[in-house]
Amino acid sequence: MGEKLTKRVREKVLSNLLTFEVGWFDQDQNTSAAVCARLSTEARMVRSLVSDRISLLLQVSVSASTAFVLALIVAWRVAIVLISIQPLLISSFYSRSVLMKTISERSQKAQSEGSQLASEAVINHRTITAFSSQDRMLDLFAETQKGPRIENIRHSLLSGAGLFCSQFLTTSAIALTYWYGGRLMNRNLLTSKHLFQVFFLLMSTGKNIADTGSMTSDLARGSSAVASVFATLDRKTEIEPESPEGLKVTKVLKGKIELKSVFFYYPSRPDQAIFQGMNLKIESGKTVALVGQSGSGKSTIIGLIERFYDPIKGQVLIDDRDIKSYNLKSLRSQIALVSQEPTLFAGSIRENIIYGKEEATESEIKKAAICANAHEFISAMEDGYETYCGERGVQLSGGQRQRIALARAILKNPTILLLDEATSALDSVSENLVQEALEKMMISRTSVVVAHRLSTIQKADTIAVIKNGKVVEQGSHSQLLALGKNGSYSELMKLQSGHSP
Repeated sequence: MGEKLTKRVREKVLSNLLTFEVGWFDQDQNTSAAVCARLSTEARMVRSLVSDRISLLLQVSVSASTAFVLALIVAWRVAIVLISIQPLLISSFYSRSVLMKTISERSQKAQSEGSQLASEAVINHRTITAFSSQDRMLDLFAETQKGPRIENIRHSLLSGAGLFCSQFLTTSAIALTYWYGGRLMNRNLLTSKHLFQVFFLLMSTGKNIADTGSMTSDLARGSSAVASVFATLDRKTEIEPESPEGLKVTKVLKGKIELKSVFFYYPSRPDQAIFQGMNLKIESGKTVALVGQSGSGKSTIIGLIERFYDPIKGQVLIDDRDIKSYNLKSLRSQIALVSQEPTLFAGSIRENIIYGKEEATESEIKKAAICANAHEFISAMEDGYETYCGERGVQLSGGQRQRIALARAILKNPTILLLDEATSALDSVSENLVQEALEKMMISRTSVVVAHRLSTIQKADTIAVIKNGKVVEQGSHSQLLALGKNGSYSELMKLQSGHSP
């Protein structure tokens, strides 16, 4: 039962997490490492609470109730005295539980910081090794453990004090039973046999209650985890990917895109406006390159077209319809994104390619790989398409990862292709191979290209220069150069080439 519960909790939480908008994960408390740590620890705590702690609590409750009933039957006078003391015991346990819950929440938060750092250390192991910063990472980890250590000491002290109180009250109740029972025996209202029967009944009950009271810290941890799990399960995403009211895309889109008077800032940075009235039109089947200084908002446009975020004000239109009116899952089926850092999963090359189309045939997979200039290096590997990529594709070079990601996008056969600095992190040989594949793929598709190297986008139908959150220049490469040396595009060319174009 316990393992099934853990599995179900993790599946339910992960299922809901995958629907959340990207902005939720931008928050400091919701980083990938923090979410993974919570997903692991909280599921175990819920299992412990439900399958272990609550079952034991029910068992103790039933046995205590039975003991009280029998005590009332055997010697009702003594039993009534003891039952009248129970509110003191219950109050003691309840107060302790409230204290434990408060401390448990602080302890969980402190532990989460350490788990997050440890997760990042494992993920970025190569970087840590390259900079020989193991000692620094250990010092940082030790620093994060100071909080949990203090909370655990406080937790232990209060837990011990609470246990002492519960045991003291239980022992006092037993002593009172003997004292009052002795008086009743002197008055011939109670026999020694009945007194000892009640004594053993109440002694075992008191012990069970005391033992249950000592579990309040575990119950507090579990209840805190349950609250966190239900908070995740109850949360509704602000951008619903499968809204039943949204228009399902049943035919191929034309691919016309327009940003209309868009105002935007990232939810995690509300004081930093990215766009203040952005306007941009991208015609169907055309290639538009977005250029500008870092932080100008080029990649943000990609995020808005994918609807990772919604504009604060204004509209993002696809085929003259507000993107919010579409069923997002069906819309994204016609959009492909290739980013600077391609995401590969820990599986085979084949599994990573068919992520774009799970029902793809063998010939379709190979055709996509050939178009991406990836088939040759894949075939040269011992296991070919069954070669294991490693976690995040670590066993492949940057150029190989990028071409596999491109093959995945080609297999999807999208109407709209989004390229977010897809070649900026590659060496010249890999860049040429990827660029050649991209140019073949962009034919007759609406393509939005974010580029740092201006030499890679000179063939684009339109180049839009983004500056201070607005399009300041727009036209072909030759048209923008014709604006003169003082034009924004010419200035960018000058910065990259080191001289006037």
